[in-house]
Amino acid sequence: MAQAQAEGKKRGKGAARSARSGKFTTVREKSGATRAPAIVAGFTGRFMKKGGFVDVEEVAETFRMTKTQLANTTGLGVATLTKADRRKSPKTQRRVTEMLEIISRVRDWAGGEAQAMAWYRSQPIPALDGRTPEALVKSGKANAVRDYLDHLALGGFA
Repeated sequence: MAQAQAEGKKRGKGAARSARSGKFTTVREKSGATRAPAIVAGFTGRFMKKGGFVDVEEVAETFRMTKTQLANTTGLGVATLTKADRRKSPKTQRRVTEMLEIISRVRDWAGGEAQAMAWYRSQPIPALDGRTPEALVKSGKANAVRDYLDHLALGGFA
């Protein structure tokens, strides 16, 4: 463990050990900046199945949604979440994970999981053209929501 931490420090801020291969990787944003990969623990980690895939059925059950409602919330097709072979596709896993990461970050100050989901689905963010986090994730702009939450966490104005 200590060796892994030492190797991570040598490799720089954006380096992280891959859960699958055990090798260090660097995560790069489209802008070229590095962002440390999300740690799969706690709230988001409880939805992970063996093999590193998000259990879509567990997510739907936790938020008291049907798979159809979850598909609409994440901007995916209904067949994508109802057919077992499509649930493991990279796009499906990315969208559901992005939603879970954002909800995980706001659930403490929102008052719980249900309230965090309500915020995610309905609260417009003035700094992001009045769009909801749900709309931003659907359009592939989850990083904008993460950046906004980072800004708030550092004491910035909403």
